[in-house]
Amino acid sequence: MYLTSPRILWLAILMIFANVMFVGCAGKRPAYLGGLQTDLNPCPSKPNCVSSLAQDDQHKVEPIGYEGPRERAMNRIKKIVETDNRGKIIYAGPTYVYAEYTSRIFGFVDDVEFLAIIDNPGVQVRSASRLGYSDMGVNRKRIDALRAEFKKLQATDKSAKTTNENEGSK
Repeated sequence: MYLTSPRILWLAILMIFANVMFVGCAGKRPAYLGGLQTDLNPCPSKPNCVSSLAQDDQHKVEPIGYEGPRERAMNRIKKIVETDNRGKIIYAGPTYVYAEYTSRIFGFVDDVEFLAIIDNPGVQVRSASRLGYSDMGVNRKRIDALRAEFKKLQATDKSAKTTNENEGSK
């Protein structure tokens, strides 16, 4: 019994530390996200954010290109986020989607926005870490993966539409 007592103490300390880490890594949801958005906020100077509206190479990513009505594009975005077990839609409107992505190990939360602006081609994107300085390229990789998944869905939709049109003309 005496030998296990320090182990229990260390286990309790470890559990408290882990609880603080997991709860503390989420951070507060920024008040300026969600709702009726007509623009995306600029990235801060820290390298933990990417945006298709950024002007500098450190933060710049390409928008997600799409064909067809923007409503269909935004529905594809929603579908991609909903099927990702680390993504959660917080707000979804006809031209704006705000989602939170939670990291697998420490539970860090990143805020991801999608905006279909009439005057800009493609769906504009912004992905930013709530906490910390660097994200080790996670936000850029996420947007690249979302863009690739979007292209796959768009190609599948196009293929299904072509098949339906060919069957209808027979």
